[in-house]
Amino acid sequence: MRSAGEDGSYKFFERMNLLTPPKFGKKIHWTALVKGADVEEKKVRARPEHLSDKSFDDTVSTIDLLDFSHSLPETMDIQQSITNQTQVSITLASHLLSKKSHNSNTVFSPLSIHVVLGLVAAGSNGQTLHQLLSFLKTNTIEDLNALSSHIVSLIFADGSPSGGPRLSLANGVWVDQKLSLKPSFKQVVDTVYNATSNHVDFQTKAIEVTNEVNMWAEKHTGGLIKEILPSDAVDSNTKLILANAVYFKGAWRAKFEPSNTKDHDFHLLDGSKVQVPFMTTKKKQVVGSFNGFKVCGLPYLQGEDKRRFTMYFFLPDEKDGLPSLLQKIASEPDFLDRHIPRRKVIGQFLIPKFKISYGFEASEVLKELGLILPFKGGEGLTEMVESSMGKNLYVSSIYHKSFVEVNEEGTEAAAVTASSIKLMCLVTYDEVDFVADHPFLFVIREDTTGVVLFIGHVIDPRVV
Repeated sequence: MRSAGEDGSYKFFERMNLLTPPKFGKKIHWTALVKGADVEEKKVRARPEHLSDKSFDDTVSTIDLLDFSHSLPETMDIQQSITNQTQVSITLASHLLSKKSHNSNTVFSPLSIHVVLGLVAAGSNGQTLHQLLSFLKTNTIEDLNALSSHIVSLIFADGSPSGGPRLSLANGVWVDQKLSLKPSFKQVVDTVYNATSNHVDFQTKAIEVTNEVNMWAEKHTGGLIKEILPSDAVDSNTKLILANAVYFKGAWRAKFEPSNTKDHDFHLLDGSKVQVPFMTTKKKQVVGSFNGFKVCGLPYLQGEDKRRFTMYFFLPDEKDGLPSLLQKIASEPDFLDRHIPRRKVIGQFLIPKFKISYGFEASEVLKELGLILPFKGGEGLTEMVESSMGKNLYVSSIYHKSFVEVNEEGTEAAAVTASSIKLMCLVTYDEVDFVADHPFLFVIREDTTGVVLFIGHVIDPRVV
């Protein structure tokens, strides 16, 4: 007889065609720095175990094993938790893309940022914890930990051995050599996020610690992201570094023929146009026509993998319609689920090749969205370390970098998040053109759960 929590978990995995919750490999990279107001300083650092493995053509990744032996909290609805997490992702993406980077190519992983905030929440209490849980749309820290353990490990299980996409996720925590993690926080670090913790010397070797974190990020993203922490991110006030890296590389189910790739006009937001290489095919594609925009879904090779990963392209009808499309996405929490195309059609089909590298400091964006207390200090982060210094810890910054490349073979994407803690109705047609010759939005999504891995937009395909 299954408990209520176990039943919720069972139904979720049953939906994934997995009758028993399996063990999955995962890789993620995130970093958080914690600083205090005291002159005496300490830091925490945790690094996940490295497992190297070749991607389907050229990438190295790491794999950790998580099991699902524990049941979900009895009051937790895991599918609703995923829906809530997706809403957080859309809110964050809409704000970032429309307010901070509306004129530049952008890509980021909301899931990576979610993981880092989950770790911060695990070391928080009082009003700070309440605000974090509210922002992440989670009722309790137990629910948040269960979601992180079950969903992150499931979504980022490496699918390449079974013919699916190469995925990896790694977590790390770095701690000052004079400090120790509280047992309750260390248990979450070890068992929920499958991260390991290392003690380092932040007092006299801040530069070496920065380099170590950056090398870790590079390793866990297959060399795509070489620096997550800037040179001045770590100093004697830093107490902890929490790091998360995610990596994805998938081959299209139906690859494009490179010899068919030709230059065409791409219209920029300022009204000018440039010539860029476009991929094309005469095969039927999954395309949906909606009010003011179209959506195309390009599925990745699945093999025996039970998950289904797809890259969706959201193309406004108007050549300068991306800003209004972003507003529409922000105003509808279930926008993605309601605008997933289901029907294959044929017509003119052109999508540009592109490569994007994008980084930003996320704390200001989070503050603008109402998450303020973790960055203020006080006694909100007292559950991380065994020291009176815990009363003065605060998140000083959250660094995030992402990379994505789309070509005839498929997609390669990676993201790293580092946090520093211091003192409608579908209209169907038999023939639909999908010509992405002006700015558009893209999403990489796991369709059986609805979890969003990466979101971004292309303003100018020429710019990396």
